[in-house]
Amino acid sequence: MKHLTKRLVGKRVLSEPITGNESTAQLFEKAFGAYVGREVKTAYQIIRRMIEKDHTIVLAISGAMTPADLGVSCIIPLIKSGIVDIITTTGANLYHDLQRQESDNWYEVDPNQGDIKLRKAGWTRIYDTGFPEDDLWETDNLVVDLVRRPDFAKQMTTTEFHYLLGRHMARYGKRRFKRADLNRSILVQAYRNGVPIFCGAPQDGSIFLNLAFLKKKLGHKYHFGINLEDDIHEFGSYHYFAKNKFSKKLSVIILGGGVPKNYSLQPEPYLAQICDLDVGGYDMDVQICDAHVQNGGLSSCTASEAHTWGKTSEDCLKNSQYVLSDVTAVFPFIVHALMQEGLDKEPRRLFEHREEAVALLDKALRKHTLKAYFEKGRKKNGLLNGSHL
Repeated sequence: MKHLTKRLVGKRVLSEPITGNESTAQLFEKAFGAYVGREVKTAYQIIRRMIEKDHTIVLAISGAMTPADLGVSCIIPLIKSGIVDIITTTGANLYHDLQRQESDNWYEVDPNQGDIKLRKAGWTRIYDTGFPEDDLWETDNLVVDLVRRPDFAKQMTTTEFHYLLGRHMARYGKRRFKRADLNRSILVQAYRNGVPIFCGAPQDGSIFLNLAFLKKKLGHKYHFGINLEDDIHEFGSYHYFAKNKFSKKLSVIILGGGVPKNYSLQPEPYLAQICDLDVGGYDMDVQICDAHVQNGGLSSCTASEAHTWGKTSEDCLKNSQYVLSDVTAVFPFIVHALMQEGLDKEPRRLFEHREEAVALLDKALRKHTLKAYFEKGRKKNGLLNGSHL
């Protein structure tokens, strides 16, 4: 019976008085013993293990976190410390990242005071933050000015596009913005540290609303475009590269849900299901989201459910945590603990290895013919009958 009990239960839930002298990691141990508090503590411990075991780490950022300035408080410290190697995010986060360089006029607002009054006063609201509507026009002009430059006049992936945006902001931002602090820009810091930024739905954001207009105005002179197939292949290449280089381990931290979460998980079925190159999926997984599992939505999909798709490894099921909470309420605690622990490392600068990564995956794919691809599927379904492909 005692042997069975040991397997069924964990540590005693026994807190200590908070003195105010604790580090954040010590506070986790002292007072985060149950419920969502325990989930937060476990999430921190798993992320710390990701770093200590030198995993390549993908960070997915949903919604509009930059309006809350989470980019400055949490994301940029992770970039500059070398903890985050790849980012997937929304167009909204990157548009507002640009907006904050153009005009950092963001203020707290009461979400209950009346949106009709705010609209008449020329203010735009994102829940409890707001900014002057005119700032949108200034940001739109910035996007158009940047993308009309010659090096944007070609087909590219979202990582190339965001790298160019970051490079131009880093080079010309100070000239254009008298009071800009480029240390506060995710795009600029990702560029400086070689962190590729993916966007799974670029058309669902104000940056591409401007590009749709620009294409209509310039007509045949407009040559910019996103190559979606190359984007997927590049993301798969980084995953394959990570699993065959460095520590050969790969982990993901997911803030919120939606497209960034799904796109972060897509390289695994692309490699295993489509390319027939099973690399095992993510090895550790931390998700912070307020979606519940019962509705079948992806935002609530756990690492265990993702394992049935081949997106996470068996080991990941022992090293995963879903934190049922709002990102802005708990993630700053985790970042604070990581910064206090001094877990900085040299950035991998994966964007600078993109050609090497793509070449490595291409080499592996050359072993698989298109005919073999179709025959595999037909054979699994009992349909193999002498295809003429």
